[in-house]
Amino acid sequence: MGDIANLKQVAKFFRGADLPVDYYAVFTELEEQLQDEFDFETEAASMERMHNILTTDENGAQRESPIVTPRSVPALVSKRVLVMDFLKGVPLSRASDMMKSKGIAPDGVEAKLFARKLLKSLTTAFGWSILESGFFHADAHPGNIFVLDDGRIGLIDFGQVKQVDRNYRETVAKVILALDERKSDDNDDDLHRIGNSTEGLNIDLKDDAPAHGHAAIAMWLFDGSVETFPDGYDENEMSPNSPVKAMKEFPSDLVLLARSTVLVKGLAKRFGVRWSLSQEWAPIARRVLNKGTDATAKGTVEQKGQCKPHRAKQQLKAWSEQKAKTVVTHLPPPMKKKALSAVLKHQQKRDAKKQKV
Repeated sequence: MGDIANLKQVAKFFRGADLPVDYYAVFTELEEQLQDEFDFETEAASMERMHNILTTDENGAQRESPIVTPRSVPALVSKRVLVMDFLKGVPLSRASDMMKSKGIAPDGVEAKLFARKLLKSLTTAFGWSILESGFFHADAHPGNIFVLDDGRIGLIDFGQVKQVDRNYRETVAKVILALDERKSDDNDDDLHRIGNSTEGLNIDLKDDAPAHGHAAIAMWLFDGSVETFPDGYDENEMSPNSPVKAMKEFPSDLVLLARSTVLVKGLAKRFGVRWSLSQEWAPIARRVLNKGTDATAKGTVEQKGQCKPHRAKQQLKAWSEQKAKTVVTHLPPPMKKKALSAVLKHQQKRDAKKQKV
C-alpha cells in the first residue's frame, strides 16, 4: 500500500500536466480497492456473489453463464488461505502461443471465431454484472482471463471488485441506449442526447473543451465501432485530441468501469473485429430501465407461466450448440474449415444486420 501512496503523490504533482488520464484519480480508486485484495474471505464471498449474478437473472430464473468463474471451498477458506476450483486452461496472454501449437493460423477462420466468442462472452458477463447488479470484476486483464481446454472463457481473481449504486448503473444504461438509438455519429440531436446522459456520470469537462465532449467520451468508452468522433476528437487516448483529455478529472466511479470497457475495445481492435459495447448492452439496458414500471411488472407476472418453456428453449439451444461443436470438431480438416467458414459468415452477416438497425 505504501507504493500506491507514493504513486498518488507523484500523480498529484503532475495532475495539471498533459497526461492521457488523471492518474491521481486512478491510483486513489486503486488504493481503495486494494484494501480487500488480500482478505481471502472477502474474495471468496465476491466469487460466490459473481457466480450468482451470472447464473441467475433478475427474476430469479436460472440462466447459463457466459463465462466460467471458480467457486471457493468454504470449509477451507480463511483470511489467509483461499481454496477454489481449478480452471484448466491458459491465460489469454498466452492464448496466441497455444493457437500456434495447435496449428491455428492467426488470420484463420478458427481464430476469428474464437475472437468473436471471447468478445461475446466478456461483453455479456460485464453487461450483466455492471448494469443488472452494479457489482463487477474490477481487475480484468489478459492475465485474469483464461481460455479453457474445452473452449470456454474463464475469469479469475476477485480480489478487486466494485459496487456502484442503482442510480449510477441506470445512468450508464441511459448512455448505452442513447448511443444505440442514434441515427449517425454526427447527428446534432443525437449527440446532445448522448452528452446529456453522460453528464450524469459526474464527468466535468474543461472550460475549453469542444461542445460535444460528453458524447465523444461516451463513444470512446462504449462503442468501438465509431470511425469518426465529433468535434475532431480522436479515439487514441494518447492523442492531444483524445476525449479523455477533455475531462477535468477522471471520476472515481468511472475508473474501474472504464477499465472493463476499454479492455473489450482493445481486444476487439487487436483481433480486427468491429465491436460495439453499446449495441451489445442495449437489450440489458432496456431491461434495467424498464424494471419497476407498471408495464414491466405486469409483463413479469404474465411471463411466469412461460418461464419453464423459455428455460427449456435455452437448454435445447445450449444442447444443440454443444452437439454441433462436437460434430464439427471431429470433421476432416477440409470439411471442418468449410463448416467454420459458414458459421463465421453467418455471425458477420448477423452483426452487419444489427448495425444497420
